Amino acid sequence: MGAVTSATEQPETPAPRRSAAVPRLIATDLDGTLLRDDKTVSDRTVAALAAAEEAGIEVFFVTGRPARWMDVVADHVHGHGLAICANGAVVVDLHDGGRLLEVRPLETSSALAVVHALRAAAPGTSFAVERTTGMHYEPHYPPFESDPVAMVAPAEELLSQDGHRDPVIKLLAFHDVLGPDEFLALARTAGGAHGSFTRSSPTALLEISGLGVSKASTLARCCAERGISPEEVVAFGDMPNDLEMLSWAGTSYAMANAHPEVLAATTRRTAANNDDGVAAVIEQLLRAVR
Repeated sequence: MGAVTSATEQPETPAPRRSAAVPRLIATDLDGTLLRDDKTVSDRTVAALAAAEEAGIEVFFVTGRPARWMDVVADHVHGHGLAICANGAVVVDLHDGGRLLEVRPLETSSALAVVHALRAAAPGTSFAVERTTGMHYEPHYPPFESDPVAMVAPAEELLSQDGHRDPVIKLLAFHDVLGPDEFLALARTAGGAHGSFTRSSPTALLEISGLGVSKASTLARCCAERGISPEEVVAFGDMPNDLEMLSWAGTSYAMANAHPEVLAATTRRTAANNDDGVAAVIEQLLRAVR
C-alpha cells in the first residue's frame, strides 16, 4: 500500500500520483473511525464529507451497524445516500428512510450449524439473532439496548421460521470468559465452514454473516456497478471487521486507535477518531486537487 504517511504529522506531504490523489470514492467505517467515542460526528468531519462530495468524490458509510442504527449519520448524507450496513449484509438508501436496497442473508441452516458448533467448542456462548427488522437474543446475552419488541428465547427458537419471514442478516455470539481474539480464532476453527466470522467490539462479541459476506465483498459489488476500481477507493477503519475492506481498497488508512491487526495490515496512518483522523486525510486529498 505504499510508504507510511500521516495526515496529521505530515500535512504538507507532496501529493501522490493523480490516481491516488483523486479518489472516486471514500469508504469509511463509523464506530471508532468516523464517529468520536461519544458517537457524534464533529463539525470538522461534517464539513470534510460535504467538501468531498462537492469535489465529485462519493462517500460510502460501511459499518457493522444495522440500518436502524444509522440515524447518527443520516443528517450528514450527501450525494447518493447509500450505506453498507451489518458488515456487508445490507445496502440501504439513507435518503429514503433507510430503505433496504440489497440483502445478503445468513441462511437459517447455516446459522443453526454455527450455534451448534460454538455450543460444543465454547460452552457458555450466548447468541443474538439480527434480522432486518430487529434483534432478538438469548436470556444470558447482554443486549446493546432495551428493545421492547425483542424476543428472548434460545437461539434455536429464535432461528425457527415459525412467525419469522424477515431474513437473518447477522448472528452474534458472546462469551464472558474467553478473550476477544481467542474466541474469534476458536469460533472460526469450529464454525468457519458455515459463515464469515469477524468482530468489531472490544469484548468477546463475534459477528457472523453468510459465507463470503463482508464489508469488502459488498463494497466491491457497489463499486463495480459504478465502474469504480479498487485503485480509485480510499478506505478507513479500525477493527478486524474492516481488514478485508482495507486490503481491497487501493489506499487504506488505519486510525491511530486501531486494533493491532489493523495497524499491522496497513501502511498508512491517520489520527485517532477523537482527533478527526478521517477529516484530516480528506482535507489533504482535497488540497492535492486544488
